[in-house]
Amino acid sequence: MAEEVTLSGHIQHHLTNAKMCTTDNGLAFNKACSDSGFWTWHIDTLAWSIGLGVLFLWIFRRAANKATTGVPDKFQCFIEMVIDFVGDNVAKTFQGKSTLIAPLALTIFVWVFLMNLMDLIPVDFLPAFAGFVGENVFGMDSHDVYMKIVPTTDINLTAALAVGVFLLMIAYSIRIKGIGGFVKELTLHPFSTKNKLAMVFLIPCNLLLETIALFAKPFSLALRLFGNLYAGELIFILIGAVGLMQLPLHFVWAVFHILVITLQAFVFMMLTIVYLSMASSDNH
Repeated sequence: MAEEVTLSGHIQHHLTNAKMCTTDNGLAFNKACSDSGFWTWHIDTLAWSIGLGVLFLWIFRRAANKATTGVPDKFQCFIEMVIDFVGDNVAKTFQGKSTLIAPLALTIFVWVFLMNLMDLIPVDFLPAFAGFVGENVFGMDSHDVYMKIVPTTDINLTAALAVGVFLLMIAYSIRIKGIGGFVKELTLHPFSTKNKLAMVFLIPCNLLLETIALFAKPFSLALRLFGNLYAGELIFILIGAVGLMQLPLHFVWAVFHILVITLQAFVFMMLTIVYLSMASSDNH
């Protein structure tokens, strides 16, 4: 208990996910899941990410249902601006032909932005409320109740998004180039020669380089988004430990952080488009 009131304990508590796992005694939560291995569910990450995804669908469905060909209201104008912004970037970046890319880019941009936007909520507000509910409704110790409200500060979430993009890259490569073309792309580039004997020695080098480059793309997607948002959340937590002086400091950092959360959503979207465009190209 004493450790929790220290600055390090405070930070650790805020950066710990609410966990659920299965043990020999049935379902277990939080500290009981420390040795549960791979199959541990971060229920706060799942709840907030799914909830924000549903919010995204509801907002755009509402805009579509209320759309008019006459003079649009401010809400419709804003949604159309977002759609046009994403559409223009897709048109300039994606060189192939696919009806999936624009909706995918829009989903990634808005969904990641909404998840990042949770970082602007005061760090103690919702975790303290969760602790109050856990203590007064479920009879739990409030220090044993965890709640991370920013899904993109969880490497599991950003890695899941990156894996989804990675699988699409593989699917587009095989669809456009075929399995043989995909294998040739991994083995016959970047080093190539007409000498067949020399090519036998170059193929392993090409395969190693291209495999590393292929897997580096989802790693960069996951780690870039996670690292930036995790660092931003950590700074908010440190500011929150100051006391009353946190209000002006929180405001200054929040104003700057608005640029960060928007930029990170945009970067994730653009890299997804670029990677899928590269996978769809048939230049070799």
